Amino acid sequence: MMDIHDILKKLPHRYPFLLVDRVLSMEKGKSIQALKNVTINEPFFTGHFPHRPVMPGVLMLEALAQAAALLSFDAMGVTPDDKTVYYFAGIDAARFKRPVEPGDQLIMDVELLRAKSGIFKFKGVVRVDGNIACEAELMCTMRTVP
Repeated sequence: MMDIHDILKKLPHRYPFLLVDRVLSMEKGKSIQALKNVTINEPFFTGHFPHRPVMPGVLMLEALAQAAALLSFDAMGVTPDDKTVYYFAGIDAARFKRPVEPGDQLIMDVELLRAKSGIFKFKGVVRVDGNIACEAELMCTMRTVP
């Protein structure tokens, strides 16, 4: 539904921090399913951990937030500009169920629970091979910076 070229037009993130490779499906204002291919070439694996590479849990949360941002921008019908920043406002009930290693493919399902006063609340789940790797409730907000 959205390839990397479309994602690059919507998200300000770039290597090494762009964590969404493709959007598989999106239901406007409701949900998004996106994927991230995890390779041994990821820069964080150099130090996390050299003897047993594991994707940091906070980066899975960031990947969910990037997918959530794509859902929000689509729901509002906006394309962010250089003065628009999408921030975390909170993270609740984050759970990490299994390690993510090189060669894994993250399938991220994000559902918009509510949008009120510029704060968006989402439920996000990351799966690898159908098994939950991470889940959390995310709150995000969009701000214009000078």
